[in-house]
Amino acid sequence: MATTLPTSQPFDPAHVQALAERERARLRERTARSGEYFARAAAVMPGGVPSQFQRADPWPVYLERGSGAAVWDVDGNRYRDFHNGFGVMCVGHANPVIAAAVAERMALGTHFAAPTEGSIVVAEELRRRWGLPAWRFTNSGTESTMDAVHLARGATGRDVIVKIEGTYHGHHDAVMVSVKPPPDRMGPRSAPASVPYGEGFAAGTAAATRVVPFNDADALAAALGEDVAGVIMEPAMMNVNIVPPVDGYLERVRSLCSAAGAVLIFDEVKTGAAVAAGGATELYGVLPDVVCLAKAICGGLPGGAIGMTEPLGALVAEGRVKQQGTFNGNPLTMAAAQATLIDVLTDDAYTRLHALNAHLMAECDRVIAAYDLPAHTVGMGSKGCVVMSTEPVLEYRDYLTKIHHELTDLAWLFHMNHGIFMTPGQDEEWTLSVLHAEADLQAYVDAFEAFAREVSGRG
Repeated sequence: MATTLPTSQPFDPAHVQALAERERARLRERTARSGEYFARAAAVMPGGVPSQFQRADPWPVYLERGSGAAVWDVDGNRYRDFHNGFGVMCVGHANPVIAAAVAERMALGTHFAAPTEGSIVVAEELRRRWGLPAWRFTNSGTESTMDAVHLARGATGRDVIVKIEGTYHGHHDAVMVSVKPPPDRMGPRSAPASVPYGEGFAAGTAAATRVVPFNDADALAAALGEDVAGVIMEPAMMNVNIVPPVDGYLERVRSLCSAAGAVLIFDEVKTGAAVAAGGATELYGVLPDVVCLAKAICGGLPGGAIGMTEPLGALVAEGRVKQQGTFNGNPLTMAAAQATLIDVLTDDAYTRLHALNAHLMAECDRVIAAYDLPAHTVGMGSKGCVVMSTEPVLEYRDYLTKIHHELTDLAWLFHMNHGIFMTPGQDEEWTLSVLHAEADLQAYVDAFEAFAREVSGRG
């Protein structure tokens, strides 16, 4: 498939490139010590980073500490944090409520590989929020989605998993397929290819994963067959900016999966506890068979969870589907999760997060209109983004063809150089925390407006 970029370039490409070179040089100068750290790291870690997602040009910014809505890097620069650890830190940095809960638990012992009451309390709260009766714990989003795939295959006796083209669900074989596939390999939209994400897979691995576009229930209907164990999807795509479901899409997905006897898995690793108390499941009112959680539910500690229906829970209880891990339900993580879900991310907190997000999006829309930017905002709960496109993005192929990615890159540089810490890359969104204030939002808008003035030539 030949994929094209937007045909109309809104601003002079040479001007955009010159601004990017200037801002990149400024970032290198501001973060020179991070460059020194990166040189050390490159000698002992492949690519110089603990995780591939932390790579950035010219180097990742090394952070030293965080407090409230702010972080400080090793060069002494202070940033207002809108990255928030890929959306984990909705509670804010060094939140005193969570810090106290973790410190109290630390003094009583941090690991036993035996159950503690904390896991019961957290599971009860997750059941209340999501309405699914059975819960187990994991240590990451990857583990949660991996367990979900095992459940789907174990429950149905089938092999094939259907996933959405362009989505990321962690780094295990069943879902490392068509994660932002290159245009020359992804095939026609009517029959997308299953493209392995990198190397290291046994022959035929990708063939067990079938790919369909987001927001197209007819395409899903065509992909479902007697060999499909389950469908794994984010209720709203969260790794190509934010792509919400169109009206009626999730309801039809639910109906199609039920009719086909396929397990419906919602990957709420990014949305869970971040966009509403019950995540996107609550926002859109569609209940899956399995929900996968991690990130925001544990208040900054590594942990995850998987919720399921009673019949699926019975498979785990009977040991027919193995779900296990030395650190599952770790007491330190459970203490952080309990404080997060019960004491910090309360109903009032969500009301405030929604209000702050609506305000920030409105202010960005004002800037977009004032400077005629080819852009629009999308958001939900604590999350939002500016999409550099005049057209709505409904699926991964729209992300490839409708967005001015060079403007996204430039906006990131402007934000970083104006003291706004943002997720590196072209496809991530902001995440607000309960410790953000209106002054933090105004600083974000000021940085965005500085970008808009200069890129439009009105500076």
